[in-house]
Amino acid sequence: MEINNLIKLSHEIAIEKGWWDKDREIPELIALAHSELSEALEEYRINDNLTLRFENSKPEGFVVELADVLIRIFDLSGKYKLDLDEAINEKLKYNKSREYRHGGKNA
Repeated sequence: MEINNLIKLSHEIAIEKGWWDKDREIPELIALAHSELSEALEEYRINDNLTLRFENSKPEGFVVELADVLIRIFDLSGKYKLDLDEAINEKLKYNKSREYRHGGKNA
């Protein structure tokens, strides 16, 4: 599925499930995406496992929390009509042109 389709679907589901009944600002949306990354870290710390698992039919695990990060970003992109696909392609093209370790950075 293309990124723009994932953006559209993620945003439509968020609207349908009531997450846009009240307008939300970008700082809140960024914090929510960040919280999903924190949940991914906790999943890794607790379970030391990267695989998908199910608990009462609900997908869980490190990889699911990473998916949640993307879903949050896709929803934000859908709300603000951001062309994330173009941005990713441009950034990858730029990264490909950069020096090894961006000229010697450590992290």
